[in-house]
Amino acid sequence: MLLVKGADLVGAGAQDLLVTDGVITEVGSIASAKGADVLDADGLVALPGLVDLHTHLREPGREDAETIESGSGAAAVGGYTAVLAMANTSPVTDTAEAAERILDLGRATGLVDVVPVGAVTKGLEGAELAELGLMHRSRAGVTVFSDDGKCVYDARVMRRALEYVRAFGGVVSQHAQDPHLAGPQACAHEGELSGRLGLPGWPGVAEESIVARDVMLARHTGSRVHVAHVSTAATVEVVRWAKAQGIDVTAEVTPHHLVLTTDLLTGYDPVYKVNPPLRPQSDVDALRAALADGTLDAVATDHAPHARHDKEHAFVDAAFGMLGLETALSVVSDVMVRSDLLDWAGVARVMSANPARIAGLTGHGRPLAVGEPANLTLVDPDATVTVDRSASMSLSRNNPWHGRTMRGAVHATVLRGRLTAQKGAVA
Repeated sequence: MLLVKGADLVGAGAQDLLVTDGVITEVGSIASAKGADVLDADGLVALPGLVDLHTHLREPGREDAETIESGSGAAAVGGYTAVLAMANTSPVTDTAEAAERILDLGRATGLVDVVPVGAVTKGLEGAELAELGLMHRSRAGVTVFSDDGKCVYDARVMRRALEYVRAFGGVVSQHAQDPHLAGPQACAHEGELSGRLGLPGWPGVAEESIVARDVMLARHTGSRVHVAHVSTAATVEVVRWAKAQGIDVTAEVTPHHLVLTTDLLTGYDPVYKVNPPLRPQSDVDALRAALADGTLDAVATDHAPHARHDKEHAFVDAAFGMLGLETALSVVSDVMVRSDLLDWAGVARVMSANPARIAGLTGHGRPLAVGEPANLTLVDPDATVTVDRSASMSLSRNNPWHGRTMRGAVHATVLRGRLTAQKGAVA
């Protein structure tokens, strides 16, 4: 039994929460509860537990960069109660057995709900559909499929995938990158700066053209498509248009694309190499506005840990990706809440309710009300945090926020009534 005292429930005022057997059993003014552990939440904001649609946990295959255990620890410290583990592992999560293995490893760790994402195509090769139906019917119950890291470029394959998952309400999450417009060496936003730095350009149209194609395929098939890590203003306009047409499309933005710009590449620091690349300030501003007005549905971390020997290279040769699980809430608080683009109810919407809805996670993203699962995140809105990459729960250190000071921090995370993290450490 857990008694949370004095939390501001998603900006609705200070109340107490009593949790019994993993469920919220009372909300209001509760003087005491016999036998309950008491968590003082005075001055804290209580949100439904955060849900990440886009996490790379690297296990199996690259346990030197991250494991399900270490990544779960980072997620819990970051306020997450559920994360979707992407399929680009080794071997690829393209079978029912592989998906069940991810599920079991997550359950054994027990810090967050680790939800397997299934590959769209076998081996992420883009040619033949993976075992979509078998993965869905397995114990893992996979509903989200993605070849993330690679684009499902063949329109016929993408159409077939959308048609297949429609039968059971699944969704295809697309890494939008036309390989003929942005090849494997492309690593910087195409423009004057990339030319001056001598870095291969990654034009926005390589993303926008795939998103435009995919929303039309979703309309044709009557299926659901999700756009991963939107990075350009024009992509926002495509998504906005598609939603206005009634097309079943959702989209996410990463914390780093809400803040960091391509100007950071002038020092050739490979920590800032990410796919899609950092964009100009005009794109950053458009992404913030789109998240605020609901065009973009969710914030997803694209947490991408890498071992030092993969990241510490010349910029062109370094691995793509950044850490994000432990800092996402602070970034959103600092950038979106402090600027009044989102209130705390809005944060709950884009970091919990919408991600849970998109992924079909019925036990997450729920209101903090009697009878609901006790998955919650307690946030100190006034805390000032300076990021130290050496203090990360992740095994990797490719943290783009190192040394930055932000306002707002996760104080504690509760998964089904059990404290999993508090004050930056696993409980």
